[in-house]
Amino acid sequence: MSEQEPSTPPQSNRNKLWSTLVASANQGADDQSKTWDLIVVGGGITGAGVLREAARRGLKVLLLEQQDFAWGTSSRSSKMVHGGLRYLGQGDYRLTQHSLQERERLLNEVPGLVDRMGYYFTLRKDKSPPPWGVKILLWLYDRLAGIRDHRRVDLSALGREFPGINRQKLKDCFYYTDAVTDDARLVLRVLHEAIADGAKALNYVKVDRLLTRDDGDITGVTVTDQLSGEKIELRSKVVVNATGAWADRLRNQMNAEKRIRPLRGSHLVVPQSRLSVAQAVTLMHPDDHRAMFVFPWENRTVIGTTDIDHRHELDTEASISAAEVRYLIDAANDLFPDAKLCCDDVISSWSGVRPVIGSEKNKDPSKERRDHAVWRDKNLITVSGGKLTTFRLIALDVINVIADIIPTKKVDESLPVFSPVTVTASQISLCGEKQAESLIARYGDGVKSFIGDLCADELKPIADTQISLAECRWLLAREYVVHLDDLLLRRTRLGQLLERGGEEILESLAPVFLQELGWNDAHWQAEVTRYRSLWKRHYSLPAELSKADEVIKALSEPAT
Repeated sequence: MSEQEPSTPPQSNRNKLWSTLVASANQGADDQSKTWDLIVVGGGITGAGVLREAARRGLKVLLLEQQDFAWGTSSRSSKMVHGGLRYLGQGDYRLTQHSLQERERLLNEVPGLVDRMGYYFTLRKDKSPPPWGVKILLWLYDRLAGIRDHRRVDLSALGREFPGINRQKLKDCFYYTDAVTDDARLVLRVLHEAIADGAKALNYVKVDRLLTRDDGDITGVTVTDQLSGEKIELRSKVVVNATGAWADRLRNQMNAEKRIRPLRGSHLVVPQSRLSVAQAVTLMHPDDHRAMFVFPWENRTVIGTTDIDHRHELDTEASISAAEVRYLIDAANDLFPDAKLCCDDVISSWSGVRPVIGSEKNKDPSKERRDHAVWRDKNLITVSGGKLTTFRLIALDVINVIADIIPTKKVDESLPVFSPVTVTASQISLCGEKQAESLIARYGDGVKSFIGDLCADELKPIADTQISLAECRWLLAREYVVHLDDLLLRRTRLGQLLERGGEEILESLAPVFLQELGWNDAHWQAEVTRYRSLWKRHYSLPAELSKADEVIKALSEPAT
């Protein structure tokens, strides 16, 4: 890892699990009782889904993530649980149908974490699809989902819904619905379900290489603890490579084929006071006519996304480029000219790398299919591609391949991913109703332990979020937080919702970290320095856009 890694205290829950793995590995490689049925490599939504399905089939299963859970694509998506209207337009009927069915399932299973959101599909007068074609597409979209949510919207009504929208450039508009989520919290919720069924999951452990016999079959993996540098060997009957954009790297130890095309999607977060939208707007970029979105998220407005080849080192966090900033702001200002957005308005940015299965060389990135693929190389199962929405179906495909290698318990594939929630907002009496509902959405019945550990004077929401210091304290004790950014960028989104990455709350967080994780002042200061550097480089704007005069110059220059 590029940043200096301060050591974590030996009493942390995360380190206790690592110590258990070390002790088990040191008891002898020939002891079959120490062999895992399955080791899952990768702690994003795909790996979490595989862990969930494997655990409930009675497999002894361990997940290893080289960074933090959801560190990669699964905390930096467009936050949309959707069917993929664009994919239906490209003729990908099967992917769209499965995505829509999974969208409806998630809306029912985890309300509050996955919420339905209205989308206004605007059609420009220049180079937009014909209205009759969009109407047919939306009719089919709803039919595949088993709902009826679409309708045509008069441009006058659109203007009332979105004051300041540039109706003069539009010829028509349609309304439909999809869904929005906090993708990192969705990953963690799935991990909690798997752990409740007996699985183990550990972050900051890198899988270095596959261990094989003379016949080529895999016997396990060599791993390194990213915090201590300690190396051990872990034995496993099957290894699942669910590393997303990194999938070729591990698979190439068994098969030289290159299949992953990393594509970057970047987003900007601006205050609602600068661009207020109560629902999502689908628009076509004025330059290349790509579909984009402006949508509300956590009391902010998000503008996204780009879709370009990512040619940088994957182990370094993806960052938005100056060209992408200009591209996104230009699109927003074209549709909402009165906003006059500039870089000074941006609270934060994020960039994620999509693991797309490449097809034709040099093909337009936006035209690549978003299907997933599963490859078997002896007892290494590699899975990549796909969408956040279809993680359950991807996991089931992997489990079906595993079942050809080792016995698995038969389970009804239609079972819900998430356990039923029994706790109610009224039982969290010290919180306001909205804050209580938000806690239940993120943690399900796991929030019962939060109720018992409440520190009443820390319950006040931070700024205009639903996150409190009490919740931060609870997360530090239970969710394997190793670094400050684990809490601010993934367990919560405070680092993306608050100005300057949440600089204003660091003083309040310091005693919470010191008390819950046993850090000393030197450790805390090292983490603050690390976080500030990381946030500035990867979640803010490029340095060349940091000054107002440079912003104006950049926005006025033609794109190259």
